[in-house]
Amino acid sequence: MTKAFCIAFVMTFFSVFDVPVFWPILLCYWIVLFVLTMRRQITHMIKYKYIPFSIGKQKYTGKKPSASSSGFRGD
Repeated sequence: MTKAFCIAFVMTFFSVFDVPVFWPILLCYWIVLFVLTMRRQITHMIKYKYIPFSIGKQKYTGKKPSASSSGFRGD
């Protein structure tokens, strides 16, 4: 990885390697790569019915301490 970074860094100083890129094509390419790499995680989330952005999601709270608890009180 270090070798590839060094080569790419040196190539930025030469205008022959300055290739113009049409940004909508680059954006579509990024979206396709993201979907292809996240496919496994997305299918896992769908399989286990995980909904990350649900407003009506149930909130769990811990047990409420009862007054007649037979446990030790550390006051």
